[in-house]
Amino acid sequence: MPTEQTKSRDIADHATHGVEIANCFGRPLLPNRGTPLNLDWVRDVRINTSAIERRAQSHAMRRTVKKDWQAAWLLRAITCMDLTTLSGDDTDERVRRLCAKGRHPIQSELEQKLGIESLQIKVAAICVYHVFVETALRALEGSGIHVAAVSTGFPAGLSPLAERVAEIRRSVEAGAHEIDVVITRAYVFAGHWQALYDEVAAFKQACGRAHIKVILGTGDLLTLRNVGRASVVAMMAGADFIKTSTGKEPTNATLPVGLVMARAIREYAQQTGMAVGFKPAGGIRTAKQSIEWFSMIKEELGDSWLRAEMFRFGASGLLGDIERQLEHHATGRYSADYRHPLA
Repeated sequence: MPTEQTKSRDIADHATHGVEIANCFGRPLLPNRGTPLNLDWVRDVRINTSAIERRAQSHAMRRTVKKDWQAAWLLRAITCMDLTTLSGDDTDERVRRLCAKGRHPIQSELEQKLGIESLQIKVAAICVYHVFVETALRALEGSGIHVAAVSTGFPAGLSPLAERVAEIRRSVEAGAHEIDVVITRAYVFAGHWQALYDEVAAFKQACGRAHIKVILGTGDLLTLRNVGRASVVAMMAGADFIKTSTGKEPTNATLPVGLVMARAIREYAQQTGMAVGFKPAGGIRTAKQSIEWFSMIKEELGDSWLRAEMFRFGASGLLGDIERQLEHHATGRYSADYRHPLA
């Protein structure tokens, strides 16, 4: 029988098992620099909606991860998390508390029970409105956690282009490491792919060295084919990540949408030799859902995407449930929600 010390070491090993730089089909992939717009590629995007939905449903039903492996995947999920507060009543103090949670997402007592103190688990980024970028930077100083700012008239993305570009530049000048931008969904409905490409390319240029995560607003795009085509155009325009949702739409991240976007990323890597990250956001609230997303990405894109550089969860409520599941793994008991506050 394995000892508790051995089990703790196994959890730590699984949670930190390294992956090399993203690679696909036996060759290393480069960061995405973008490509010229290829309208033939965009028009050729075809989606079998019923097949995608069946695949997503069967995936969720037949994929399970148990015991130490489950705990390790949940720890990895924390390290891939963009801990987010995007409410109208946000304050500097709330952002500081969220940053403190991001630096120490797991209670010290629970870390000791799991034997993972040396891992120094922390989230990947804190995502806030522009006005709180400097507050977050000060609160996260020395932690290595990135600050992500939502921009471009989030969440609707309907302000004039010059204003949206200026908003990006202000956040970059303030020190944001990552910028989450919103596309104009009307371009997708009308098939104005050149306009969409030019918009994202302008956002990319304004970001400079900051990473750009392009929010498609998949809940607004109506069809999976629209999602696939918008994904391809965003990647051609230079997106470092493509992201499902703002979290404000009636329908946010779903596994069928995730399958379409992951396969678009895979095809783009095959065709161009460049890697694009993926971020599902909105509606992911349970530890079980995080494992479903992880296992889907593992199957569709491979182990190289199972790290913060290539995959993120946009989440606010997810961390609390992961903590509860980890405590159950360590003690056999579920704790109350109020014992795991975010901010």
